[in-house]
Amino acid sequence: MQPSRDIQRLIDIMAALRAPGTGCPWDLEQDFASVAPYTIEEAYEVADAIDRGDLTDLQDELGDLLLQVVFHAQMAREKGHFDFGGVVHAVTSKLIRRHPHVFGDAREMSPDAVTKLWSEIKAAEKAERRAARAAAGLPPEQHLTGALSGVPAPLPAITRALKLQQKAAAVGFDWNDTRQVLAKIREETDEIEAAMEAGAPRDEIAGEIGDLLFAAVNLSRHVNADPEAAARATNAKFERRFAFIEAELAKRGKAPETSSLEEMDALWNAAKAQESKRTG
Repeated sequence: MQPSRDIQRLIDIMAALRAPGTGCPWDLEQDFASVAPYTIEEAYEVADAIDRGDLTDLQDELGDLLLQVVFHAQMAREKGHFDFGGVVHAVTSKLIRRHPHVFGDAREMSPDAVTKLWSEIKAAEKAERRAARAAAGLPPEQHLTGALSGVPAPLPAITRALKLQQKAAAVGFDWNDTRQVLAKIREETDEIEAAMEAGAPRDEIAGEIGDLLFAAVNLSRHVNADPEAAARATNAKFERRFAFIEAELAKRGKAPETSSLEEMDALWNAAKAQESKRTG
């Protein structure tokens, strides 16, 4: 079988990999649950390629992510639920339905009006799904009810916190002043300190730290900063500065584990100063 730019070739390859008796043993033993972690991982690798500005790598990673869609669609087809064509039909229908200002009569809309219309259409879609499930005698889906519905549990915790806060804010549960969020952060740090001084159990202290992280996400939202992107940037900054420490220590014939904290802290400050000169 030869490679091709045609999506059908990818679908055929996946079907061959899943063919009983002649397919790949590893592919044959997979199911939706076992493949799901790979799907999430591939999405992160797409994001990583974008962060690095590596468009060659991005092409490969998008292909890997597309393979995940084809893999799930093939398994669904085998069970008689839907196929890849059904996935494409569902998403194209959704895009057309949710963009009447592009594909319909609702032209000349402002960005705010588009956002409001988008929310109204999504709400109508959820109502239709609930009605369809009820008509089919199926139990209601828990995630389709309530103001905080529709936020997938497997999302990264920071991203999920942001989405939950956005939904709560949409129905009026939000602070109007960023200073109130800052006060909440100070309150949470005080509670962590109090718990530690009282010798509280680890789970209780962890819970207080979780409250602090949630408040920090709230602050990010109020200043229109993406908390997930901010955390990724800080991780990259930490890696970069620690690599500087290791490189400088290596010049002295040393390693972090054989150096004092004071020595490494001085090099950390040197790394910060060096970055400030480059950006200043």
